[in-house]
Amino acid sequence: MKEMTANNYEILQKSHPCFGGHINNAGRIHLPVSPGCNIGCRFCDRAINDVEVRPGVTGKIITPDESVEILGRALEICPEIHVAGIAGPGDTLASDYALETFKRIKEKYPTLLKCMSTNGLLLFERADEVIDIGIDSLTVTVNAVDPEIEAQLNDYILWHGKRYEGTEAAKILIENQLKGIKKVSEAGVTVKVNTVLCPGINNDHIETIAKTVAEAGASIYNIIPLIPQHKLAAVEAPTCAMIEACRQKAQKYIDVFRHCQRCRADAVGVPGKSEFADRVYQRKITVRDTFSHG
Repeated sequence: MKEMTANNYEILQKSHPCFGGHINNAGRIHLPVSPGCNIGCRFCDRAINDVEVRPGVTGKIITPDESVEILGRALEICPEIHVAGIAGPGDTLASDYALETFKRIKEKYPTLLKCMSTNGLLLFERADEVIDIGIDSLTVTVNAVDPEIEAQLNDYILWHGKRYEGTEAAKILIENQLKGIKKVSEAGVTVKVNTVLCPGINNDHIETIAKTVAEAGASIYNIIPLIPQHKLAAVEAPTCAMIEACRQKAQKYIDVFRHCQRCRADAVGVPGKSEFADRVYQRKITVRDTFSHG
């Protein structure tokens, strides 16, 4: 297993858009190979369409074999791509497709950074697979480290063939997230944590989340403002002042990322500067203002 070094993080800061690489015009491609999810986030509405610009949405699901062909096409169109990422539209560890895709990428494009997002429910038990395949950066969505708060954000989890709800589900999810972050970070995988900021639910909890995930081994923290939808449609979106106040509290414990573009699960290009998904996936995006976690 590789050891975590400052140099790993420096490489990501130069070459990964979610770690600051956007400054150097670093691009990424998201490969939508993960169809299903194992938790029921109350703000998440996964969808297959060419309309919405948010995580959790893709125009289609592709196979691991198709992903290699699509990646090759993307690199021809956008040589600035340094990162091959998988961010859904479902959870990357709820099936084997994401890890199978990364195996193919490792063989065909060994110099590309490999980035994966997960809700973390299965992270601890699948950590060795994540480490062995050589994932460079892992994003884990942690919306609370208090089961009472998490239970307000997540209706259920599907774990080992059983459905769990309420605080029982929340305890299982949080434990697996933190144990998983610790295990992969100790093995040298750089971990970013995303938190969806939901006013009236977890806005007073952000500092505790940041401190806890930093102690577990996370290197960077991204606070994503909720766009009200699905079962949290009645919750007001956080104000800019609330977002900044939460970032200030979080940065006492961990580096805070401030340039998230809330990308689709099939995004291609340099975030905020170029978008080639319509050419790579043969589709056309039109914009609608909505959002789900990723």
